[in-house]
Amino acid sequence: MGGHVLGGPKTELDSAALPVALSASNRLARLRRWARLRRSFVSLLLLLPSATVLGMDLARRSTRLASLDGWHRALYCASLVESSVLWGVLLHAASRRQGALRWLAAALFVVAFTFSVGGQSYFYSQYNAYLNLDVSLFATNFKDSIINQLQADYGNYIRAKLPPACIALALLWTGRGWLRPQRFRSQLSGYAAPALLCASFFLPAQYRHLQAAPPDVLYLNAVGGLLATEFGFTEQSNQMRPRARESMPVPVLHPRATPKRNVLFVILESVRADATCIAYEPNCRRTTATNRLFPNRIPLPQMRSMDSTTAVSLAVLWSGLGPTESRNDLHTWPLIFDYARAAGFDTAFWTSQNMLFGNARLWVKNLGVSKFFSATDMDPTADLDMGAPEGLLADRVERELGALREPFLAVVQLSNVHYPYYVDPAEPQPFQPATTSKALEDSPYFRNYYQNAVYQEDLHLAKMLAYLRSTEAGKRTVVLYTSDHAEAFREHGQMGHTFSLFDEEIHVPAWIDAPPGTLTDSELKALTSKQSAYLYHVDLAPTILDLMGVSGDPHIAAYASHMIGHSLLGPAVSDQPLLMTNCAGVWSCAFENWGIMQRNMKVESRAWDEGWKCHDVARDPLETRNLPLTECGELAMLAERAYGRLPGQGIAKK
Repeated sequence: MGGHVLGGPKTELDSAALPVALSASNRLARLRRWARLRRSFVSLLLLLPSATVLGMDLARRSTRLASLDGWHRALYCASLVESSVLWGVLLHAASRRQGALRWLAAALFVVAFTFSVGGQSYFYSQYNAYLNLDVSLFATNFKDSIINQLQADYGNYIRAKLPPACIALALLWTGRGWLRPQRFRSQLSGYAAPALLCASFFLPAQYRHLQAAPPDVLYLNAVGGLLATEFGFTEQSNQMRPRARESMPVPVLHPRATPKRNVLFVILESVRADATCIAYEPNCRRTTATNRLFPNRIPLPQMRSMDSTTAVSLAVLWSGLGPTESRNDLHTWPLIFDYARAAGFDTAFWTSQNMLFGNARLWVKNLGVSKFFSATDMDPTADLDMGAPEGLLADRVERELGALREPFLAVVQLSNVHYPYYVDPAEPQPFQPATTSKALEDSPYFRNYYQNAVYQEDLHLAKMLAYLRSTEAGKRTVVLYTSDHAEAFREHGQMGHTFSLFDEEIHVPAWIDAPPGTLTDSELKALTSKQSAYLYHVDLAPTILDLMGVSGDPHIAAYASHMIGHSLLGPAVSDQPLLMTNCAGVWSCAFENWGIMQRNMKVESRAWDEGWKCHDVARDPLETRNLPLTECGELAMLAERAYGRLPGQGIAKK
């Protein structure tokens, strides 16, 4: 009976406790399964930042990355490991639930991820390549310019950073909810995270040519180069900028008998051939003012610059040398101003360009012209890229043009159509809709904004030239018109200039207007016959010497022998192979690119291209098809011999 009494209560207790015990056991099992699940996702979460970067890179460069050889694939994988370790450690340290180091790690993770991924997204959308160490070293001379240009498109710049910022914040929130790192490990990652970020600035990456590294690694490597240069730890000896010119002496010249004439040389900035009316058009809308002013001009629709960089173009246009001449020659060879003074011509140089940009002031310091002014003479606060408003330039030219004695050589250089493009809201803007946004979907409207800048610049130029033609001297003045280079609008993935030698960057407008009696019959016949010929900037200095009557003078034969072009007033045409490059002795380039052209055939290559590319600009004006190199004859071989290597592939062969 006693057993019965004892057993009764025990059975009742067991029955009541069983559900509770089972519930606790199930809950514990669920927690254990959740813990195992959470642990299994920890590694995936820590790898997610670099996986995101890899996915973005594959979306942009899958074809390029697939073509990498084994060595470059290994380099890419090594950099991807660096990316994974860096972001994984930063996220791990930022996921701590307490401690001051977690806030430091969180700030470093979000800021570094946002800027490296977002910054590269914006850069790639503009230039079809990633920011790298070369660009950062190149840009140390242009901090003001970079800020200026970003301000012009800050909306898209911010939008490029928003997605990676949101991803970084989401990863941080998820990490703090899921990771729960152990105290000791989190302390280690907390101290290691800042050290790894600093190390990433200086760890080597394959940043040239194929850019065999993820974009975040390239960005951080570029930041390291910029910091090292700013603090004086590296030299920029490979970054060429103009230095003060000292022209070699030109003896007194005695011009041959020519019609009495002056020369006015107009050099536009960043104006494409198709942005103007080269030949007279009754209903021209692009450059209406000069079109009406010069209905009898002689169009030269197949003019090419030898580069797409202002400093290099000025060296070519004023000296007649090719862009591949030595740095010393490009700084000492006589310019058209030197020949003009030696021949008894008065000289002038008026420009709206801000000569503080890229040491340009040194290049023009010793021109020796009787009339000179630049942007800061008109407006001390002139924009670094666009210069002073060209309405001010027109007023100044009108005031001083009449003071020149005949014969004279004057150069007017304009700059308002340099990005971010000067458009006066009070002036006509016929091309609509227009926007300053450089977003891909806004490309047609951004192009309209550019075209409005060209249109307004043309109004101011026409004002200067109309005044010239109203004077007695103007009736004897031959006007030469061209642009320093052209401007790309993503035809080959790039925007702006200096990044390639495709026609969108080097096909420039050109025409000559010669009042009746200023050219001889033979000169007029020769010039007219070249309207359909392929012409080049190297032809313009010989033409100006011809106009001044000093071409062929034996006293300058040694200098003239280095001029590779031919006067447009003579029978010869520059149909020999001509080297082209944006990387010259007066200016180095962020991304190497060069080529060679002969008539309508062109061979070119950019830093990220795998080889030379052949184009026929007559059959394929947009250069959409890469022809077999054999169709370009010996041009590829001549380019290889001249440059010694492809762009971006290290030191040239000797």
